[in-house]
Amino acid sequence: MDIRERLGLLAKIAGAATPVVSVYLNTRWADEHQRERVRVFLKNAIRGARAAGGRPEFREDLDWIEREGALLVQQAKFPEAHGVALFACHALGLREVLPVRVPFGDAFLVADRPFLTPLAEVAEEAPPALLVFVDGVSARLIPLNPDGRGEEVTLRHEVEGRHRRGGWALMAQSRYQRHIEAHRGQHFEAVAAALAQMVDERGIEHIVLAGETRALAVFAKHLPPRLAARVVGSVPAARYESASVLVERAAELLAALDRRQETVAVESTLIEAAKGGRAVAGLDETLDAVGRGAVHHLYLSKGFDQQGRACVACGALQNGEGSGCRACGAPTRETQLGEAIVDRVIAAGGAVEVVEAHPGLARVGGIAARLRYAM
Repeated sequence: MDIRERLGLLAKIAGAATPVVSVYLNTRWADEHQRERVRVFLKNAIRGARAAGGRPEFREDLDWIEREGALLVQQAKFPEAHGVALFACHALGLREVLPVRVPFGDAFLVADRPFLTPLAEVAEEAPPALLVFVDGVSARLIPLNPDGRGEEVTLRHEVEGRHRRGGWALMAQSRYQRHIEAHRGQHFEAVAAALAQMVDERGIEHIVLAGETRALAVFAKHLPPRLAARVVGSVPAARYESASVLVERAAELLAALDRRQETVAVESTLIEAAKGGRAVAGLDETLDAVGRGAVHHLYLSKGFDQQGRACVACGALQNGEGSGCRACGAPTRETQLGEAIVDRVIAAGGAVEVVEAHPGLARVGGIAARLRYAM
């Protein structure tokens, strides 16, 4: 499943004949108390939605959410996922369960369109990655997809072990060692070839190496430049360790990488906006860029909550409380601008990143964007 592709399709949904239910659950639990909190959250949210009334079709959507949620809490479905998004809408025939490898904050919303901001954030936080464990005789290639861990590929090369004995074997040790190293070089070359094939087939963006430091240093010399450029770090690992343990270490490294890259990207965007280049900062400037379909990458502060208006005729978004559309003069309706902007950017093929904390972004109102072209 391509999260980004699915996100683009969901972003095109608007004005469904029956409500769209959007649910996000954190399914990464450290203990039973956390699991119970998720169960209670979902139970109370569904109860509140039922109490608000609605057509029988809406109640059917809630029944489906309840059944799927129970399976997730019991870990009968997607036990390795750290977060799961659910979408339901009877009128659209929408029944969607999207597991991901990073946790969500619990959320439950009913509206005329899907609530997509958390999913858009995950699409940027979890690009396709590959965990590569390698030692002198074996390798394990573990894909890390946005929706979780992929099928592991195991490689093994028969390399003769070292022997320390007396007599002629001891005298021939140096020659024998060169023989071993030659075979290990062939092993590393074979692993690099398999790695290249997987990177090309799956569009891998990041590679995390795992293993003993000396083995990784030797293996790195066998990587062609285009693969070496994708290596973002390494984690310690042993051959006997489970895939879930290795993936957990890799996930922590990738999360730290994402935070560093996010900070650099936001600062670069703000500098570009100040120069009047291919970037904008501030709500009104960003709304203008969104209206023109010019946003390539949107940066939004976590918790951004700004009410505005959406035109019922041309769909233009605007800040403030005026009832008439400033573009065409038609009536407008109240809307949450953050969600509306995210939907427009995704539907136009742009990317969205929700920023945890950045003082510079906060100073410009919590929103900025890098553009496809200068305005």
